Amino acid sequence: MNGIIAILRGIAPGEVLQVGHALEACGVRCIEVPLNSPQAVASIEALAREFGDHVQIGAGTVMTAAQVDRVVDAGAQLVLSPHFDAGVVRCTKARGVYSMPGVATPTEGFAALRAGADALKLFPSELLGTAALKAWAAVFPAGTPMFSVGGVNADNIGSFKAAGASGVGIGSGLYTPGISIDELTRRARALIARWSAA
Repeated sequence: MNGIIAILRGIAPGEVLQVGHALEACGVRCIEVPLNSPQAVASIEALAREFGDHVQIGAGTVMTAAQVDRVVDAGAQLVLSPHFDAGVVRCTKARGVYSMPGVATPTEGFAALRAGADALKLFPSELLGTAALKAWAAVFPAGTPMFSVGGVNADNIGSFKAAGASGVGIGSGLYTPGISIDELTRRARALIARWSAA
């Protein structure tokens, strides 16, 4: 997996399919619904039913093994957390789903990989910056997928890719509740273009 993860924090089930179709049309191939969104599991289920065979649907802000089971039962193919919890990673892998815990230090990163994580979510990236990404790439096993999340936008997306990010998660720089589909489309196209050009 690589490229842009669209983080739809705050989205409601009533608008999730319209937003999903707009993002898919722009070329987004991974959509995350954080669990602290209204009726998040219902949104995940709707997205998975509509797009699951060609867009990877993720659940974000997953904090417990019980939440892993709920989102995987709803169709999530990717589980993301703001932190590293070995139990969450192990449960995710036991369910056969892609695991991306949040890490902020190399110690957490190595522990996450030992627990079975498929990729590392460097969070918050606005604090870690590109220097941490470059340094980590030199010490983690070759080919370890690292995703920069938190504070990534159209102005800095290229620098994260140039520093070695496998992909980025973008929340408010792409989607905010109530955004028009036209504005969402404009932002998505601009982000994809800058990622591709970097």
